[in-house]
Amino acid sequence: MLIDFHAHIFEDALAAKAIPFLEQEGNIKAATDGRAAGLLASMDRAGISRAVICPIATKPSHFDGIRRWARGVRAAQPRLEMLLSIHPDDPDALAHADQAADEGFKGLKFHPYYQRFTLDDERLFPLYERIAQRGLFAQFHVGFDIAYPPERVCDPIRVRRVIDTFPTLKFVATHLGGWRDWENSRKYLIGRPVYIETSYSLYELPPAEARAMILAHPADRILFGTDSPWADQSEELARWQTLDLPEDRLAAALGGNAARLLQ
Repeated sequence: MLIDFHAHIFEDALAAKAIPFLEQEGNIKAATDGRAAGLLASMDRAGISRAVICPIATKPSHFDGIRRWARGVRAAQPRLEMLLSIHPDDPDALAHADQAADEGFKGLKFHPYYQRFTLDDERLFPLYERIAQRGLFAQFHVGFDIAYPPERVCDPIRVRRVIDTFPTLKFVATHLGGWRDWENSRKYLIGRPVYIETSYSLYELPPAEARAMILAHPADRILFGTDSPWADQSEELARWQTLDLPEDRLAAALGGNAARLLQ
């Protein structure tokens, strides 16, 4: 079973507006139309069984709307594993983490650039503690971002502080541990007890360098992701296949590790 641990979709009516706006903002071309149907068609072409959908609450008030939409998608499309998102300024953040766990959601997505916070800000620590207590995973954008100036709000050093402070938190660091900050990823995260997801990274790194990072990390902590629609799922999978990884490690990264996190 192949599982893409990092994908995005929008409500159908919103996708027609959101995709062109984000394409212009990031100077990038989307590989799908941003709708659930478009993602499922892409998954079928790539042979991907499931995808983890990562919404982002850009305002504290967005939690309930994302939750209602995610519940509907989850009921209609069981191949799409919906996450929820809590804005750091949400006054009900702890209760919303409880609600996510109680309703069977497996994790939460955070993006420090879009949500305008610093990853290791101690005001977030009670939320991180509650997420760990409830057995949820927390998936973070890590590194720089294509649409923003390169501020160090969520770099590998900040990730390291959080995982050292909360050793039971199931922390998923996207973009091979730090988009365009892979030297610090190697220094502070590779080899540590943190989940490393690989989306939107392999196209920039020489295959030998990416392979070395993956092999240096615990085999049960690597996750295949694409960041669809901002990368083509079939192309990302092809990049993985060129890394010449041991079969057991490849199978774990492409689906086995994700399946355990989603149990």
